[in-house]
Amino acid sequence: MEIEDQRRQSFETWEGMAPGWERWADKIEQTALPVQEWLVGALEPKQGETILELAAGPGSVGFAASPLVGEGGSIISTDFSPEMVEVARRRGEQLGITNVEHRVVDAERIELEDDSVDGVLCRFAYMLMPDTAAALSETRRVLRPGGRLAFAVWRGPEQNPWVSIAGRVLVERGLFPPPEPGAPGIFALGDEERLRGLVEGAGFAVERLEDVASQFRYTDIDDYVGVAHDTGGAFGKAWDGASDEEQLAMKSELEERFAPFRVENGYALPGIAACVLAT
Repeated sequence: MEIEDQRRQSFETWEGMAPGWERWADKIEQTALPVQEWLVGALEPKQGETILELAAGPGSVGFAASPLVGEGGSIISTDFSPEMVEVARRRGEQLGITNVEHRVVDAERIELEDDSVDGVLCRFAYMLMPDTAAALSETRRVLRPGGRLAFAVWRGPEQNPWVSIAGRVLVERGLFPPPEPGAPGIFALGDEERLRGLVEGAGFAVERLEDVASQFRYTDIDDYVGVAHDTGGAFGKAWDGASDEEQLAMKSELEERFAPFRVENGYALPGIAACVLAT
């Protein structure tokens, strides 16, 4: 797929998913809390600083940094999806956060001046961007000398059964194509060598790179399918394209494959993210 087609498809997907991400924002935030805490802790936002969050989605990571920069500082919460920016705006208002500015920004073409921010946060987005190298170069451009970047991407499929099991089921049934090598995707930066190469190629030095575990909790298979349908664009489209009979068969298959992760109150599916601090 051509890069402009990837951009258009990604934009349409995230615009369509914004209501689902708003609906499940609290669950998403709770699941990703260990990663959020790592990112904010590693970045160490200081009073008076300006922190940019790229591909902010519901805005949770930037909101967590807002008390640390104080009223003398600011959070620039951005997403390339206008619908998602509005989700973050509403959540920020509900939380009473006053030092945040919401903007529609494409991370591959950041509309900010050179050397204009002290730190950048980005949770689970660089691997989905059609041109990750361009996005990282733009991130480097807008950072002031001594600025920091803290971001997270998912490791490989074997370390993330919360998403890879369902993905394999869809691929095996012909409802979703297998991932193209090198194409944007949830595991596109799971390889450490490629990850380091892109970060260093943009002019950064990797100060820390650590694996951080998350746990995805679901009460039953219907809960899993509901969340995945509303927040995973590819899953939702593929699921909607299946017949009622096929959906029932896939639920049975997921129940069988999720069996190793069964706990007292449902399922606990593990996930591993690579968290990076770069300067």
